[in-house]
Amino acid sequence: MTPDDEHPSRRLVRTSLSHALAAAVADLTAAGVQSPRVDAELLAAHVLEIPRGRLLLVDSLRADELRRFTTLVGERSRRIPLQHLLGTAAFRYRELSVGDGVFIPRPETELLAGWGIERTPPGAVVVDLCSGTGAIALAVADETTAARVYAVERSPVALSFLRRNAAGCPAVEVVAGDVTDPGLLADLAGTVDLVLCNPPYVPDGTPVPPEVADHDPAEAVFGGADGLAVIRPVLALAATLLKPGGRLGIEHDDVHGTAVPGLLRADGRFAEVTAHPDLSGRPRFATARRT
Repeated sequence: MTPDDEHPSRRLVRTSLSHALAAAVADLTAAGVQSPRVDAELLAAHVLEIPRGRLLLVDSLRADELRRFTTLVGERSRRIPLQHLLGTAAFRYRELSVGDGVFIPRPETELLAGWGIERTPPGAVVVDLCSGTGAIALAVADETTAARVYAVERSPVALSFLRRNAAGCPAVEVVAGDVTDPGLLADLAGTVDLVLCNPPYVPDGTPVPPEVADHDPAEAVFGGADGLAVIRPVLALAATLLKPGGRLGIEHDDVHGTAVPGLLRADGRFAEVTAHPDLSGRPRFATARRT
């Protein structure tokens, strides 16, 4: 008889990981989670403190690990964002600190960041408007040469996450400011090489998933009746900040595939206006060059 057999409380202290994952996937599927298998595996990896790819090497969970895993699955089933449960969100080559009060960066925005990074010359001046977690600003700072990046955010809660994520990255300067203020960053007027922005752009009243409705801040999601209430002043501000030949990239809702390029052309200060699709082929961001 082993020591574990001598103590009833220690019996059955391990549970098959495959069985635990199967139960979690069933619960998450029933709750309407869009990626139940991926979420279950990421939560298990989080509990085990290993990369997701190493789950194949794990046979079972201890009782305490199973309890933690089950608790997290229950919270995810209540549509608490996966990133909030993990405490981080992946964006390009970084893990960003996230939580209630700051918008969780989406994979689609990596396309906008990548577009900007490819067009950032060494030593460029870059402005990231509506910075949130600092995802775009930090990606540009990490993946370009000697760029000076200004990350602008209005929300005090989001600013706290932005400062935390930007700590230790001297290339990024955090600026507390409102992107609808035409005088914002007046000292940079006419000197900026690149402006990037992922603004609030969902039209008011648009149905959104519970993770967004209950946990993303509304001011970072909704952009007025037509979704363009923040985009319009951002385009005007970008035209003021950019030097001739400087470039703008701005994300928008998939219903704005014509509207945002139209606003850029109507402004009269932009050329080479181009619409870009997201990973699903839907209109997602527009770019232009300052004349």
